Amino acid sequence: MAAQLPIPVHTTVKDVFGDLQTASVQSVRWDGVIQEFEKRFGRKPAYIARAPGRVNLIGDHIDYVLFGVLPAAVEQDILIACGPSHHANPGTVAAENLDPRYGPKVFAPMLKSALIHSAAEERDAAQTVNAESWFLEIDKRELRWESYVKAGYYGVLNHFFPQGSGTHPVPVDLLVTGSVPAGSGLSSSAAMVVASTLAFLAVNDKLSGLTKGQLVEMAMENEKRVGVNSGGMDQAASVISTPHTALYITFFPSLFAEPIPLPTPRTSPRAVFVCANSLVVSDKVVGAKTRYNLRVVETLVGARVLARHIGVPLTATERPTLREVLGRWLGFAEAKDAPSDLSTETLRGGLEKILAEVEKLRPARDDGQLGVTMEEMIEWSGLPEDQFKELYLSWVDVEATHFQLYKRTRHVFEESLRVLQFRDECLRAAASTDEILPESTLTELGALMDASHQSAIELCENSCPEVDELVRLAKEAGAYGSRVTGAGWGGCTVSLVAEDAVDTFIAQIKERYGPYKNLEGSALRQVIFATKPSSGACVLKFE
Repeated sequence: MAAQLPIPVHTTVKDVFGDLQTASVQSVRWDGVIQEFEKRFGRKPAYIARAPGRVNLIGDHIDYVLFGVLPAAVEQDILIACGPSHHANPGTVAAENLDPRYGPKVFAPMLKSALIHSAAEERDAAQTVNAESWFLEIDKRELRWESYVKAGYYGVLNHFFPQGSGTHPVPVDLLVTGSVPAGSGLSSSAAMVVASTLAFLAVNDKLSGLTKGQLVEMAMENEKRVGVNSGGMDQAASVISTPHTALYITFFPSLFAEPIPLPTPRTSPRAVFVCANSLVVSDKVVGAKTRYNLRVVETLVGARVLARHIGVPLTATERPTLREVLGRWLGFAEAKDAPSDLSTETLRGGLEKILAEVEKLRPARDDGQLGVTMEEMIEWSGLPEDQFKELYLSWVDVEATHFQLYKRTRHVFEESLRVLQFRDECLRAAASTDEILPESTLTELGALMDASHQSAIELCENSCPEVDELVRLAKEAGAYGSRVTGAGWGGCTVSLVAEDAVDTFIAQIKERYGPYKNLEGSALRQVIFATKPSSGACVLKFE
C-alpha cells in the first residue's frame, strides 16, 4: 500500500524525478537554490525538501466528508533547502525566501511551561489530555509566508520533542522557493506545509521509520495551524503520488491510495491535462467563514439531518460525515482504522440509491430558497441549541444567513459517484489489450469533468465568473472536458486536451481571456501549462 511506504530520501536529482530528461531541466533550478543557500548562510545545505502541488482531476469538496478523490501531483513544487545552523539557542529558525517580496524571518519555539499563565490557564492545561508542549505564534488573521513554515514546524516539535523528553530541536537555517502559484487551486499552501514538515524532520534526523501516510496525517494537522480544516486530499496527493498516474485516495475507514493509470498516453489522439490560472486569488483562510469552512459545517449538519430522515441512529455527541452515514445506511459497521467489508462496487451502488433520499433535505418553501436559517437548521438536527452549537460551531468560525444543506449534500453524493465513474473508465482502459484506445475514452472522461463543473456552479457554489469564463473558452477551444480544480472561488481550471492541439489551445485561450492578453513567454507559461503527473514529496540528502 502506497501510504505505508517510507518517505523517499535521494542523493541525486535524477533519482528525485526518475528520468534523465526531467532531471537535466530541473537540476539547473536545484543548483541555483544550493548556490543561493551557500551565499546567504556561508555553507551548503544538508538537505532539500521537495513537495509538489497537485491538480485534482475530479472530486472537490468531498475529501473532508471522507469520500474518495482523484488528484495527481504536478511538476510545479516547493523546495526548501535547509541545514543545522550555528545559532546558540536550540530550535531557532532563520528562514529566507528566494522571492524578494518576502523578507527574512527569525523565530524560535517556546516551551509552554516557560510561558506565564493565569491560574485558570494552568487549571485548563492540567485537565487537558496530550497537551501540546510547544508554542509558536501564528496570527491566523494576518498570515505571512513564514506562517506556513511555522505550521510545519509545530508538528515536528510536538511529535518528537515532548516536554520532559530531555531532547531539543536543532537550530535551523532554511531557504524557500516555489513554482506553485499561490491561491491558484494547485495547493501551494499544502505543498508549503508538507515541505516545511519534511525539512524540519530531515534536519532533526527524524525521517527514519516514518511512512508517507504518517507524513500526510502530520501535514493535515499542521495546516490547521493556519486556520484550514483540510480533508487531506492536498497533502496525500503531494506526498503519495507517483509519475504517470492519478491517485484514488480514500480517507475512511483509513487512508488508502490506489494508483490509477491514466489512459491519455494510449488514446488516439493522445491527451494531456492543461491547467489555467484564472488569476483570481483564492485564499482558503481569508474566505474560510463564508466559503471553505462553511462548506465543512454544512455537510456535517447535512449528514445528521439526513441520518434522521433515513433511520440511521446517532448519539447526541456524534458528528459523522456523509460517508459514515452512507456506510451505516448500507448496513456496514465501520470504525476508523479498522478493516471494512464495504467494497467500491457496493459504495457506488449506495451512492446511486441514496440520491433519492437527499430530496428529503429540500425545504418546503415557495420562494426558491433552498437553504435554511440557523434556527431551522438547529430544529432539523433534533438537538438542543446549546448542544448543537457546541457540536458544530464551537470549533470553527462560519457566517451565513442560510445554510445550504440540500445543495451541499447533493453535490457530495453526485461528485463522489463521478469520481468512481472516472476511476472505472481509467481502469477499463488500463485493462484493455488494445494498443490504441478510442477517442470515446476521452469524451467520456471529459463529460464527467463537465458535469463536475456544473455542480460546482449550482450545488457547491465554489466557482466564480472568471473561472466559468475559462471553462467556457476551454470547451470552445476543443477541450474534451474542463472544470474548476481545488477549493475554487478563483484559482485554476483543469482541461483535458489533445496533446497535438495544446499549442493551438493555449493560443486561443490567451487571445480570448482578458487577463492573458498581455502575457508572453515565461509569464504566460506560469499561468497556463500542460502538466504530467509527478512524483510525490521527497528529500534530497547531500553526502
